[in-house]
Amino acid sequence: MTLIIAEAGVNHNGEERLALELIDVAAQAGSDIVKFQTFKSSKLVAAEAPQADYQRHNTGKAESQREMLSRLELDYATYVRIARHCEAQKIEFLSTAFDLESLKFLTGDLGQMRLKIPSGELTNAPFVLDHARCGLEMIVSSGMASLADIENALSVIAFGLIAEPTARACRAAFAEAYTSSEGRAALLCKVTLMHCTTEYPAPMAEINLTAMGRLAGAFGLPCGYSDHSQGFTIPIAAVALGATMIEKHFTLNREMEGPDHKASLEPDQLGQMITAIRNVEVALGDGVKRPMPSEVKNMAVARKSLVTTRAIKAGEVFSEDDLSAMRPGDGFSPMQYWDFVGTKARRDYAPQEAID
Repeated sequence: MTLIIAEAGVNHNGEERLALELIDVAAQAGSDIVKFQTFKSSKLVAAEAPQADYQRHNTGKAESQREMLSRLELDYATYVRIARHCEAQKIEFLSTAFDLESLKFLTGDLGQMRLKIPSGELTNAPFVLDHARCGLEMIVSSGMASLADIENALSVIAFGLIAEPTARACRAAFAEAYTSSEGRAALLCKVTLMHCTTEYPAPMAEINLTAMGRLAGAFGLPCGYSDHSQGFTIPIAAVALGATMIEKHFTLNREMEGPDHKASLEPDQLGQMITAIRNVEVALGDGVKRPMPSEVKNMAVARKSLVTTRAIKAGEVFSEDDLSAMRPGDGFSPMQYWDFVGTKARRDYAPQEAID
């Protein structure tokens, strides 16, 4: 089954109460994982770093990134309670770390089961290596990335997974690890790549969803899709195309203040998306073309059998004009039409009587 990550992100607006409500919504909708973002704004972004265009547009405020993020930051004690609430709701807790201190907190204090490397950190090689050295399963998002960017990150991850902690990190060592059989096996065991377009909301013309298949072919790893489009049409299409994992932002209300609400699903939509994905999974089937059990009873009704077009006397030779096909399909198949043409009738037939 497709692993579904409900991305709460920073849609709690810095309030624990809202974070707990988001967990409840994710669990009730049937999500497998609810994901947050853990960071120290003073370690994440320089004091005067500007907002992204989408952040400025979605928040309606002209301020620095740090000013915006400081309002969305939750302390570690709050995350302890958030993780406990996830456990009570029987949904996996996951949070993306944006600095080394937060990574150590998530893996050490909270014992997080897997890690997420966000698109913006893909080229941050030292931080990618910190993640890999944790030895956990990793979700690697590829927004803004080229195939070369992804390969470089995977080489760092391969090194981090298989090298001794004292091994010297360098590009040559990364390349050697990446091309080794041990490194390839470690990547296959630990890494899921996520296709992504880093814009909020992402324009439909720039989703490039078929690139997900290109990633799978290029790197031989499980691939999923992290969605920033409006609605949930694209995640459903991604599952039909073979996504093993779907990540989707959600919120309590799209009209709330904050950078990501407008590209997020509201609670009822999250539930609808998950139901649709589960239906698609069932509908994909096993790929073997054969009559389905529900179709068998309709064969006689929908198909046709060979019948006479006129009254035929026993011993007459059937010509092509003497035979036709009509419902029901419980007699000889019209595929046997030419087997009867030129043969003698074994008995008298009325018009439109089934051949036997």
